[in-house]
Amino acid sequence: MTQRWKIIVEYEGTHYCGWQMQDIPQPSVQETIEKAIEKFSQQQVRLHVAGRTDSGVHAYGQIAHFDFINKHNMGGYDLCKAINAHLRPHPIALLHAEQVDENFHARYSAKNKLYIYRIVTRSAPLTTDAGRAWHMHRTLDSAAMHEAAQILRGTHDFTTFRASECQAKSPIRDISDIKVIEKPYDDYGGQDIRIYVEGQAFLHHMVRNIAGSLAYVGLGKWSNETLKNALESCDRTQGGPTAPPDGLYLARIDYK
Repeated sequence: MTQRWKIIVEYEGTHYCGWQMQDIPQPSVQETIEKAIEKFSQQQVRLHVAGRTDSGVHAYGQIAHFDFINKHNMGGYDLCKAINAHLRPHPIALLHAEQVDENFHARYSAKNKLYIYRIVTRSAPLTTDAGRAWHMHRTLDSAAMHEAAQILRGTHDFTTFRASECQAKSPIRDISDIKVIEKPYDDYGGQDIRIYVEGQAFLHHMVRNIAGSLAYVGLGKWSNETLKNALESCDRTQGGPTAPPDGLYLARIDYK
């Protein structure tokens, strides 16, 4: 009998073309997991994901589901263990698996998503965090970034922070919570700045464009008024730069 399984996936996305399979030589996260499932079960499955991440973007808590004939009556722990064994040495791991009702859909059942964007500031190059954060050489005013970020909270037309290739029917989105938190990165003045953005749905590149604009605030290039005017202009050319994918993480997805 076919069962529907929900999985929680963590991955380091630097060397992938993103979550979704594409007609290019670079592998996708989706393709890599589907091949791992096929290797241990001899079943071809299709993963349906909560939110497709772009090339170079990471995840702490990506959610996907698939339909699977559980021939050996495996529980979630054993299913994760079997798939993870065939994912090695890829930087992808299943953290949890559970059987769900056939009406569950990873994308359409989601109620809230949390993205984290990470910026590290220091003069020295990044080593262990290379590809895992946006490296900036100048110190940022994280308090000013947090204050300015509150302008974006609530329901707005986010055209200013929308990629030109975005296919969403409407630019109206709701940010239920946004905050900027700083902690020391090292003992030499380095900053580890994290932008937390929550909402039910996001436009293409929306979080990365917000991060780029808040970085302008942190550098003193933009004031709160500049950010407010950019938002209200509904014009992508008035927004800040698109931050690199290195610092973006899909952290959590809620279904209640």
